Amino acid sequence: MSIQLNIPDGLNKTQFELSMLFASKLFDEGLITTGQGAGMVGLSKQAFIEMLGKYNVSIFQYDFDEVEEDIANA
Repeated sequence: MSIQLNIPDGLNKTQFELSMLFASKLFDEGLITTGQGAGMVGLSKQAFIEMLGKYNVSIFQYDFDEVEEDIANA
């Protein structure tokens, strides 16, 4: 699927940056995998994972309850 967006003129973001913003948010929400995100932005899976940090997205998809449970079981 492809979408068309109207972006404000003064935003000063490249198509790649906007694609990364979108893909990283979808990954962060658990809606896509790293492989799907990589495909969306035209990167290898490894490169996409490395870029996620620049968008403040962790590759570790734990929520707070899961972390507490892991600590309790350690």
